[in-house]
Amino acid sequence: MRIVAGQFRELTQADLVFARQIGCAGIGINKPDLDSPAWVAFLNKQFTAAAGPRAPTRRWAALDLIQLRQAVEAHGLTLDCIEGVPRNLLDRAMLGLPGAEEQIEDFKATIRAMGQAGIPVLGYNWIPDGVWRTAKAAHGRGGALVTEYDHALGERVSTGTLPPRDAAAMWANWERFITAVLPVAEEARVRLSLHPDDPPVETLDGVARIFNGEDAFARAMSFADSPAHGICFCIGTFAERSADSMFAALERFGRAGRIHYVHFRNVRGALPRFAESFVDEGEVDVVRAMRTLREVGFDGFLMDDHVPHMPGDTVWGHRGRAYATGYIAGLARMLEAVP
Repeated sequence: MRIVAGQFRELTQADLVFARQIGCAGIGINKPDLDSPAWVAFLNKQFTAAAGPRAPTRRWAALDLIQLRQAVEAHGLTLDCIEGVPRNLLDRAMLGLPGAEEQIEDFKATIRAMGQAGIPVLGYNWIPDGVWRTAKAAHGRGGALVTEYDHALGERVSTGTLPPRDAAAMWANWERFITAVLPVAEEARVRLSLHPDDPPVETLDGVARIFNGEDAFARAMSFADSPAHGICFCIGTFAERSADSMFAALERFGRAGRIHYVHFRNVRGALPRFAESFVDEGEVDVVRAMRTLREVGFDGFLMDDHVPHMPGDTVWGHRGRAYATGYIAGLARMLEAVP
């Protein structure tokens, strides 16, 4: 098992130095907008020939991804995954709207570009309205800022920004999508890794959340039965239903070899109301979780995910992530030493 630093929306040379200093072997990048000024500046520092106007990105180019990977490797790190494309590059496919086929074709081109660039994992989700939380307040240990979700509040919300979609429609849209893109991923030698819906409730804002538990993932893995299709196993999101159901899913999909990588985090409480927490507190016995990963033969990579916001921290959360990453690495090292 390898420890990587994750959740970078933008990247700087200092971020790569930091990841190396805290002992990570690689990094994961989360939904990068390669048109943003920060990403353009980062890439242009590596290859000045890339400077100049850029057309709006609908599909990622192999050259950009190669430059990105080379910049990461220059710091002695690997680029282990990119966790999803920006939501507006896949939303029509999720919802079955006009333009869905064009987005799927662009996604296929991105997969091919990742294969050419030698980036092995592309994470994705099927959540057109994103992660929902109903509060962020100083409810964490020592007054740390943590996010919270209360379904009694969340289920009242109707934004009117998305067309209503029931579970049958969302499944049909996903099956159409995965049927189209999976052969491309197999040929490109890129693994697609599905993240659970967060929070894992039945419906929010009129749109069904279909990947909300073990049974849903069993259906998905059976439908797309290929080594190129697996799971980004988010311990925290699965545990938002209950720690027991999370462990059942961890053992099931771990033994089946369908877990590509793991978001290692914790939560306090469970639906209908939960709050994120430091990794060493909450409902999940993280020692048991790490031991389970070893027992099922998991050989992918681990990263932190959402972390509490500590006083004086950055937006990305350097302090919180250093604590979480050190704790995760310590757990992994302990289990290596203890039979």
